[in-house]
Amino acid sequence: MSSSDIAVDLQIACDNPNLPSAEQCQLWAETALGEYNKPFELTIRLVNRDESQQLNKQYRDKDKPTNVLSFPFEVPDGIDLDLLGDLVICADVVETEATQQNKPLFAHWAHMIIHGCLHLLGFDHINEDDANEMEAIEIRLLADLGFTNPYIVSED
Repeated sequence: MSSSDIAVDLQIACDNPNLPSAEQCQLWAETALGEYNKPFELTIRLVNRDESQQLNKQYRDKDKPTNVLSFPFEVPDGIDLDLLGDLVICADVVETEATQQNKPLFAHWAHMIIHGCLHLLGFDHINEDDANEMEAIEIRLLADLGFTNPYIVSED
């Protein structure tokens, strides 16, 4: 599988100066999806708080902005498509969380994209066993990128 087998459509729908580049988003999606050895297409949409809150309220009944929302594409039976789904990431929430958790901003961006891609693949963290499995994958993939464990909050 080559990197060209994972197509990322990056949509920027916010006015935040601290966004990752298209190349970074591509790398982080490839890191999450590359080991599955199949082509994937996904959209990553970077949004403001208002759009995040509206979508979170509409789809999760939570009236607040959130870091990442995952919308898996359900391929109809008998149709062969590589479309994985959409990630909607709130830039301001990611930036605020990185600051609050004392994490490098782009390490947190990488985590959110990897986390969202895993959701698109069907991973979840509703129960403890599933959460532990998903977190272990995230920790390993982020380590491959040179980032520390995102679940250890620094007290610095």
